[in-house]
Amino acid sequence: MWRPPERIKWKPAPGRWPTREEAAQSLLFGPVAINRMGLERRTWVPAMVPWRATEDGCVTDENLEWYERFARGQPGALVVEATGIRDVASGPLLRIGHDRFLPGLRELVQTVRRASEGRTRLLIQLIDFLAVRRRPEPARFFARHLEIRPWHRERLVAEDWPEARIRETLARLPDEELARVLAPRELEALRYGYRERVTDIALPHVRALPEVLPGLFADGARRAQEAGFDGIELHYAHAYTMASFLSRLNDRPDGYGGARENRVRLPLEVFRRVRGAVGADYPVGCRFLAEECIAGGNTVEDAAWFGVAFARAGMDFLSLSRGGKFDDARQPAIGWTAYPYTGPSGYECMPQYISDRRGPFGRNVEPTAAVRDAVRAAGFTTPVVVTGGIHGFEQAERLLREGKADIVGLARQSLADPDWFEKVRSGRGDEVMVCAYANYCEALDQKHEQVTCQLWDRKGLDEPGVRKTRDGKRRLVPALWHASRP
Repeated sequence: MWRPPERIKWKPAPGRWPTREEAAQSLLFGPVAINRMGLERRTWVPAMVPWRATEDGCVTDENLEWYERFARGQPGALVVEATGIRDVASGPLLRIGHDRFLPGLRELVQTVRRASEGRTRLLIQLIDFLAVRRRPEPARFFARHLEIRPWHRERLVAEDWPEARIRETLARLPDEELARVLAPRELEALRYGYRERVTDIALPHVRALPEVLPGLFADGARRAQEAGFDGIELHYAHAYTMASFLSRLNDRPDGYGGARENRVRLPLEVFRRVRGAVGADYPVGCRFLAEECIAGGNTVEDAAWFGVAFARAGMDFLSLSRGGKFDDARQPAIGWTAYPYTGPSGYECMPQYISDRRGPFGRNVEPTAAVRDAVRAAGFTTPVVVTGGIHGFEQAERLLREGKADIVGLARQSLADPDWFEKVRSGRGDEVMVCAYANYCEALDQKHEQVTCQLWDRKGLDEPGVRKTRDGKRRLVPALWHASRP
């Protein structure tokens, strides 16, 4: 992962923990409504991908144990990982693109309700993504994948050469020569792996996205409602399809790119189809970026404009993230795919304890507050979720009291200690395992390995019934915390 050049080492500073009485009187542990769904607490576990599904996207016992463990801490809301809306192979990531996924998803809902004693509302995040290929072996790229074009012959002065000779010549060229002969996207495919963009409208399936995606999202939403989820979060963030439509870099000429009004068109069409599929009373919101954090990308002004547009359309909540784009990702090793959290924008999404003068804690607070201010100025009361480096009660409570957000999301901190919410609420915050922000979890995610936390995955490995990672070296969930509840 990219690191800021300043490389200042920060330590988590959760501050003073509240007594049980103080927690009971706080906004953080007070209620909030999202449409007709009431949250008992303004605490939120954002979607995190643990890589525990089957290769064909079905719920496993490991998925059930993972979400059960979060539910035991009784956060106000828990969002299930990015779940694919297409019925296509996507590795051990949950999917919802066919009715055959419903039995497992129903069991997941029932597991969370039982473990949280009905106090945690369960949402599911729906995602679409375009093709991303592994970085190829250069010899194979030139022998099989590269399509020989007229410009290759022209730049090599090889109009009469047979194709095989051109391929052999290209395979021997040094990098600086390849940069002269190959087109920019060809050079990218060689160095980073092939990646589709929403602007590749020469590809029929990409050109057809505005016709196809509303129905796919609506079908996924219908299945989520049928499975018993309490609500839906549309994934409009980071490096994926819907965020790419919103991006300033989207210059599609078909009415779905260019001006903000065009870039927001498909996200709004998707939302309307989803709303039509699930009804007016079913909670539907989205996760989108307060800033893209890339050259030429969306700024907080764009995000504020989009936030007002989403609120006006009737979205029930807005959850803000930042960065996490392919555009500045680090070059992957041969045989690996590019990972959108390895560059500067990825750092903004998941900042580490080695940081700049801004530090890793709360980098998304002020941009989120700006979006909320714009939504309120437009006359809407849509709840706004803030996330990013929040780990202490005092920090979270202050954000709510200052009107910078309505709900507080804790991702890495809840991974470090799923019982954070219950420990703090019961006046036992001094027992919290505070996230070190070492991004141990992010490194596992990058390799698509089962995600755990270094604070707990080597503890109690010999306890009876402990489920372990595939290599047998780490536990898959933290040990249970036993505390009597009032």
